[in-house]
Amino acid sequence: MPAAADAPIALRRLSRADFAMLGRWLAEPHVARWWNHETTPEALERDFGPSVDGSDTAEIYIASIEGRDFGLVQRYTFEDNPGYIEELAPLVEAPGEALSIDYFVAEPDLLRRGLGAAMIRTLVDATWRDYPAAPCIVVPVSAANTASFRVLERVGFIRVAEGPLTPDNPVHGTAHFVYRIDRPRTLR
Repeated sequence: MPAAADAPIALRRLSRADFAMLGRWLAEPHVARWWNHETTPEALERDFGPSVDGSDTAEIYIASIEGRDFGLVQRYTFEDNPGYIEELAPLVEAPGEALSIDYFVAEPDLLRRGLGAAMIRTLVDATWRDYPAAPCIVVPVSAANTASFRVLERVGFIRVAEGPLTPDNPVHGTAHFVYRIDRPRTLR
């Protein structure tokens, strides 16, 4: 498998045909630790089916390199999720036109190869094209998830706040860092 810099990352929309693979990925210990997600077919349908159908505006993508699927990245606007704006308000302003992302590299043999950063960079670049009014991308990360916030830093996100937020997995506590990347001036 080449390094991330040697081959482009492809992103394709999640489909129901991916649900079995997604269930396996969500059960991987390094993913389950942070995503804390049910993996039954019913749970996958309940939580991801609406995005596949378009009734949930979150855009979920499967990332691949040279035809091999390796991770998931999703994006959504704060405007479509006003509860996120309210939750972040004590720490940082999240404009409605801004987006947030969630991500993971699922395949254990592809960890620590730069693929997470390449996947996120690919989505960030696409976001500036796809959402011309988006001023920034704001991402809260559990302070305990060093790998997650370090990958954001490698892509160019800056830590802009820290404080308590509701965790995805209660065992990690409420301490979070909030990262932000602004639309490049050349694209304004």
